[in-house]
Amino acid sequence: MNRRTTLTTAASAVALAGGLALAGCSSSSDDGSGKPELKVSGAFMPQPVSDMAGGFLTIRNDSGTADKLTSVTSPLSADVQIHETKDQKMRQVASFDVPANGELRLERGGSHIMFMNIKQKPKQGEKVSVELHFEKSDPIKVELPVEARNHNPAKH
Repeated sequence: MNRRTTLTTAASAVALAGGLALAGCSSSSDDGSGKPELKVSGAFMPQPVSDMAGGFLTIRNDSGTADKLTSVTSPLSADVQIHETKDQKMRQVASFDVPANGELRLERGGSHIMFMNIKQKPKQGEKVSVELHFEKSDPIKVELPVEARNHNPAKH
């Protein structure tokens, strides 16, 4: 081998190694769309006692891209809000962060979905349809099973 062939071979090896290193930086759970991969679990609604109701669930983000829950819609109410609870006070917020490789937990005593002026009171055993809307991801449709008024999976 002459010196020129050796330098060309070495330069090719460095370029290939650099390309492989860059390829390794991409998220293994990225589907190529650039959208986060979100999954919903633990969804439920306690049976309402008034014209308002709460909804609870967990949104898991298994991608390296963060997202935001920006709104919730449902046939049960024309006014579905997202609320946080801080210092034992509830307030409406514009969005919730869904962290990359993390989760957003909407649970009793904390952040939650609030259905205002519900059209009817669903009974235990029924399901309530909701659609979760995000800043980056496509909407996700979820069925909230209606549970007993005192249902709290965190205490089980």
